Amino acid sequence: MRKPRDYDAELKALEDKAKELRNRKVLGLGELVIATGADALSAEELAGALVVLAETTDAGKRDAWAKRGVAFFQGRSRRSAPAPDRDNGGAQTQPGSAPQVSGSTGTA
Repeated sequence: MRKPRDYDAELKALEDKAKELRNRKVLGLGELVIATGADALSAEELAGALVVLAETTDAGKRDAWAKRGVAFFQGRSRRSAPAPDRDNGGAQTQPGSAPQVSGSTGTA
């Protein structure tokens, strides 16, 4: 005779795993906000920018943003200077736009 399954224990284990995955995602996103310097924005500015990003369906813009993201991560792995000392190539940012990553060619 087979041992009956403990559905409550299995459900609890799945809930615990889902909670851990959510916590990791939140920590990772927080680290990303800090690494990009977006933590200098107010919560309202950051939320507004993220809403615009999430609502954007223009594939060209999304592709350009993805390329800038790749350049950001590749540049970070080679950089040893702390964030405030980095030179962003003299690129000026406009209000409501993300700072230019050095060496990127995409437009926001």
